[in-house]
Amino acid sequence: MTDTPADQPHPGEPHHERLGDKLNWLRAGVLGANDGIVSTAGIVVGVAGASTSRLAIFTAGLAALVAGALSMAGGEYVSVSSQRDTERAMIRKEKRELKTMPEAEERELAGLYEQRGLSPELAAEVARELTKKDALAAHAEVELGIDPDAPANPWTAAFASFVSFSIGALLPLVAILLPSVSLRVGACAAAVVLALVLTGLISARLGQAGPGPAIARNVGIGVVTMAVTYVVGHLFGVATG
Repeated sequence: MTDTPADQPHPGEPHHERLGDKLNWLRAGVLGANDGIVSTAGIVVGVAGASTSRLAIFTAGLAALVAGALSMAGGEYVSVSSQRDTERAMIRKEKRELKTMPEAEERELAGLYEQRGLSPELAAEVARELTKKDALAAHAEVELGIDPDAPANPWTAAFASFVSFSIGALLPLVAILLPSVSLRVGACAAAVVLALVLTGLISARLGQAGPGPAIARNVGIGVVTMAVTYVVGHLFGVATG
């Protein structure tokens, strides 16, 4: 058997510096798809409760998809842009402090490593070596929790949100348009429930939690949304018919 070198990751244990960020992106994608599924399903089922017109349902569903995807993308762009601006301001501040008070910053770095469990002597040695190599990177990682070489990208976040919401929204829209009038609401509801079971399972796996509660929440919210909007649409259709 070949031994794994001590400085190499063990098989099955991905030691990647940006693994947490990747998981956050995956969670955001799942949540975006989930929002697309539930919000669009609520709208198309509500319209189906008021009208049997395939064109009316398609128009409402398409409008919900476009508006929701753009709203998600815009919100994510603003949010991540604010995060990036904050990170840049923190990096600039850290650069000034490293330039004007390098000794104090090195002591601060050593103190942070002491708080993580290192002895004072070892913490001071680690801080000294890391400061020689790249003081800014060391402080950014330990003190600020950010990577100065990989700032948040608002355009990537916006695009990911747009795509994930659109994919999620397409499912109920297609599911309600294809069947006959008598089957369309039931078919849409079944497709939505299956999709929400899948997104609940994925989100639970990403969070390393039990799948039961996540799936129950997802499906429960989706079913309640469709039921309420269908009743509202049906009552409106009866009142105006």
